[in-house]
Amino acid sequence: MEKSKELIYGLNDRPPLRETLFAAVQHLLAIFVAIITPPLIISSALKFDLETTGFLVSMSLFVSGLATFVQCRRFGPVGAGLLCIQGTSFSFISPIIGAGMLGMVGGKLNTEMALSYILGACLVASVVEMVVSRLLPYIRKIVTPLVSGIVVSLIGMCLIKAGINSCGGGQVAMELGQFGSMQNLGLALLVLVSIIVFNRSDNRFLRMSSIVLGLLIGCVAAYFLDMIDFGRLEGAGALNIPLPFKYGLRFDLGSIIALGLIYLVTAVEAFGDITANSLISGEPVEGPVFMKRAQGGILADGFNSFLAAIFNSFPNSIFAQNNGMIQLTGVASRYVGYFIAGALVLLGLFPVVGQLFSLIPDSVLGGATLLMFGTVAAAGIRIIAATEISRKAVLVMAVSFATGLSVELVPGILDQMPELVKSIFASGITTGGLTAILANAFIRIKE
Repeated sequence: MEKSKELIYGLNDRPPLRETLFAAVQHLLAIFVAIITPPLIISSALKFDLETTGFLVSMSLFVSGLATFVQCRRFGPVGAGLLCIQGTSFSFISPIIGAGMLGMVGGKLNTEMALSYILGACLVASVVEMVVSRLLPYIRKIVTPLVSGIVVSLIGMCLIKAGINSCGGGQVAMELGQFGSMQNLGLALLVLVSIIVFNRSDNRFLRMSSIVLGLLIGCVAAYFLDMIDFGRLEGAGALNIPLPFKYGLRFDLGSIIALGLIYLVTAVEAFGDITANSLISGEPVEGPVFMKRAQGGILADGFNSFLAAIFNSFPNSIFAQNNGMIQLTGVASRYVGYFIAGALVLLGLFPVVGQLFSLIPDSVLGGATLLMFGTVAAAGIRIIAATEISRKAVLVMAVSFATGLSVELVPGILDQMPELVKSIFASGITTGGLTAILANAFIRIKE
């Protein structure tokens, strides 16, 4: 294939150590912030303490390392056998926060109970993606690009609320009566503008590191405003020992259905990411070899999320941004993935890493996440725009966005519903996504 000529090292090549390490570091720069941000957002929304937040960040890094190794190495039918990097997914944040709210006892959140509901739902719902991997040809007929575009757009739109709350200073600022202060909004704006400036740069390294640099500038400014206290790190332990089912497991049907829908869409997205990865790596994008890789990659996606729940972390998915990194570096060797996996596992074992990032103020994080969530919504719109916008498509979009955003903006609309119905449809992503699937299947219009 023509693409293979652009590669310096192909899929099964073993680059020299120096080139391998250089490529691995670049991949790490592209994914590091994306891995740690979801647990930070979830912890902020549910008001977890510093120790819990640090542990969740550490476990996210640890599990992302294990997941990346499984994808790159391939064990039997599990794994794509490509340079596929995995990390904590943004798509699940909203239903995870919803599941965590089940831990409310007497108006106060019980951290252990909240996490047990979250991890229980993640564990059970991950089976959906594993089943989808076996039924891939049929599922693609149900979850069309139009449906997945609507769901991805809804994910971004629903998450923007969490981003805005962080920009204002989060729950801590609300309790202190400082929510939306000039200091908090100014910091968020500084981070947002910094990321945009770096992202517009002609220098590819500045562009790749734009989020990292934006957060760094925000943290430096926050430090001089006395918003970061490094003294809180004194209690950090020497080593994090991954402990399976540390918080136990609880199960809620509504949370499982909400997460299951996201796993369904994630499977379709993973198929697209694996297709792009195969193309860039000079590998076939059709035929039995490709289908075996695609099914193995999606199966690994679900298995790794199952593994994540066992080790007290959140669902994992393939990172699309690393496909661009392969193209930029010309290195498609899956052996690079082993080094990335090893680095992530090591970083996850040291508590100080997780707790250090837990010190980032909400407003700094909000400036970055607001842009990220907006990008997610824009990605969904791009998927929709790539499809034919027929009368049927307009109707499907209209009814899906209307139902999805209505329960998100006016949650009280479900107060009179039975508890089971309320728990299932409380998430705008679930309501809008299910509506999109049903509307796309049953609306018939002769063009």
